Amino acid sequence: MATELFRSGDHVCVAFNDLVRGDDGVQANQFLIQHGNASALIDPGGALLYTPLSLALPQYVQPRDLTWILASHQDPDIIGSVDSWLLYTQARVVCSRLWGRFIPHSVPHYQKNAGVDRYLLLPDEGMEIPLGNTQIRAVPAHFLHSVGNFQFYDPVSRILFSGDLGASMLEAGVAYAPVEDFDAHIPRMAGFHRRYMASNRACRWWARRARELDIDMIVPQHGLPIRGARDVARFIDWVDGLVCGVDLLPEDPSSALL
Repeated sequence: MATELFRSGDHVCVAFNDLVRGDDGVQANQFLIQHGNASALIDPGGALLYTPLSLALPQYVQPRDLTWILASHQDPDIIGSVDSWLLYTQARVVCSRLWGRFIPHSVPHYQKNAGVDRYLLLPDEGMEIPLGNTQIRAVPAHFLHSVGNFQFYDPVSRILFSGDLGASMLEAGVAYAPVEDFDAHIPRMAGFHRRYMASNRACRWWARRARELDIDMIVPQHGLPIRGARDVARFIDWVDGLVCGVDLLPEDPSSALL
């Protein structure tokens, strides 16, 4: 099922949140930004999701007509299906320059039309990615939770597609909709963030940058979106103060990590 996060004129942002079935894998969201004839598919997932996602897309865009495949980082649930997207579309893959030589390991050596010209490698400081007569901003979020990690900001919808930052673990049957009670939502995020985010220094570095953006909604790759100025600000403040990752390493190496 597709959930439209934003629609205005010829600009639409869509979430696909329920394509992972049962216990096949961790729940993951995939996203489409369409602006006129241009389109960007964000974090399309691995082989588990290629077929259901390619069947869900045509109500908005034919897969062969995709302009960009955007990968926030290198994990299999982000871009493990890159071989299929390179084979069956003409889209270019956007990822950190740090992962530009690793992601192709998922592509058979004999596959044609899958060379370096199919990749746009992002510098550490990020860049603007053209989308018709607008653009998507690649926002650095390094070490949250990948050494070369990017989020994607759409200035038209004011949505920040935040990758694993903001991920929440949900009980079965929870509807895909913006968080209504932020305090109650924190326990759904806390354990994941303590383990998968690198450090408070990385969190504070991101928070300073995030406060400079005009954000209406933060939409992570797992779990529910966070919407509205109040909750967006509360989330940024929560990340700013998060103790996580190497901050929690015990002095005694025989102790439990977290």
